Amino acid sequence: MYTFLVLAEIIIAFLLIIVILMQNSKGGGLSAGMGGGNIGTVFGVRRASDFLSQATTYLAAAFIIIALAVNLFFLPGKGKTQESVIQSGQTQSVPAPQIPAQTQPQQSNP
Repeated sequence: MYTFLVLAEIIIAFLLIIVILMQNSKGGGLSAGMGGGNIGTVFGVRRASDFLSQATTYLAAAFIIIALAVNLFFLPGKGKTQESVIQSGQTQSVPAPQIPAQTQPQQSNP
């Protein structure tokens, strides 16, 4: 279920990007350069802007709802709680470093 919801989030994100870029801005937007300038002839100018605004609203709402659902219910590792050393309040003592014993080199008798 988690994987399905994450894939749905990715698909909705791409659709949201496309719908936002298709909307006309003051300079004509990206829709004129990508062939989206003809969308006004299909729906009519007023209906095209209404359709794109509603699509943006619905996609954004779906994106937020799925993101909240994933974070509240399906986030992996949510049940695993481990206390850190700082949170437990226990002090750990570090043993003093031990210096290796020095051995005298053996001298050979001639």
